[in-house]
Amino acid sequence: MGLDDEKNAVRERIWSALIDSEISAPDARGHIPHFVGSDKAAELLATTETWRRARTVKANPDTAQLPVRARALVEGKILYMAVPKIATIEPFYLIDPAHSTLPPGQAALSSTAAKASPRVGTEQMRSIDLVVCGTVAVNREGVRLGKGAGYSDIEVALLIEDGLVTDDTVIVTTVHSLQVVDDALPESEHDFRVDLIVTEKEIITCPRSARPSGLIWSSMPTDKIAAIPILAARAKRDASYVRSRRRQPWTIEP
Repeated sequence: MGLDDEKNAVRERIWSALIDSEISAPDARGHIPHFVGSDKAAELLATTETWRRARTVKANPDTAQLPVRARALVEGKILYMAVPKIATIEPFYLIDPAHSTLPPGQAALSSTAAKASPRVGTEQMRSIDLVVCGTVAVNREGVRLGKGAGYSDIEVALLIEDGLVTDDTVIVTTVHSLQVVDDALPESEHDFRVDLIVTEKEIITCPRSARPSGLIWSSMPTDKIAAIPILAARAKRDASYVRSRRRQPWTIEP
C-alpha cells in the first residue's frame, strides 16, 4: 500500500466513524467534516493563552472552523481566510472587524467573504500569530491528515516562505474527539504538524517539530501548479521549481 492509499484508508475510517455516530452529516466524505461540538471546541480554544495573545489569525474556510473564525472577529482579531482552492492570485480574504459592518457570524462565512471582503496577497498581510486548520484525522504527535487536496499545506508553505508564519506561530486544529487517533499516521515531506489539538472536551498539546521551510515544488504536479495562480506566477521566477522538475517525476496525493 502506497502512502496515498494509507492516508485515504485513515480518512475513510474517520469519515465512517463520524457518520455512523451521527457526529457529521452523511455527505462528510471528501470534506473537512463539520462536527457536533465545533462550537464547544471554539470555546475551549478561547480559554488558552495562545488564543488570548493572538492578534492575527489565519483560518481555513470550512464550516467546522466557522465558530473559531466568528469568535476571532468578536474579539477584534484580524482574520485571514483562505480563498477556496487558492483560486485567485491574491489567495486570502482579509476580514478586519474594525472595518466590518456585518455581524461576526456572517462576516466569517466563506460565502460572505467572497462578496464583502478584500482579497490580499502575502505582501499585504501582517505576521500570523495563530493558524487554524481543518482536519480529518490527527494524532497526539500533531500529525494531521486533511481531506487530501493539499491546499492547507500550500497555504502554510506560502506563509512560511514569505516570513509570515514563523517558529513563534502556533498551528491549531479543532476537531471532534473521534478524529483524534492514537496510532501513527502516514506523513509526507510537505505536510505540516499542529501544535495544539482542541476537541469538544479537551486541549492536547503536541510536541513541537520542524516545519517545511516553504514550497516543495517536487511534491506538486504541473497541472496543480497551473491551476493555482500564485503558484503559476512563482514557478516562472523560482529556479528551484525548474531544477526539481528536471530532477524527478511529479507526485502528490490527489
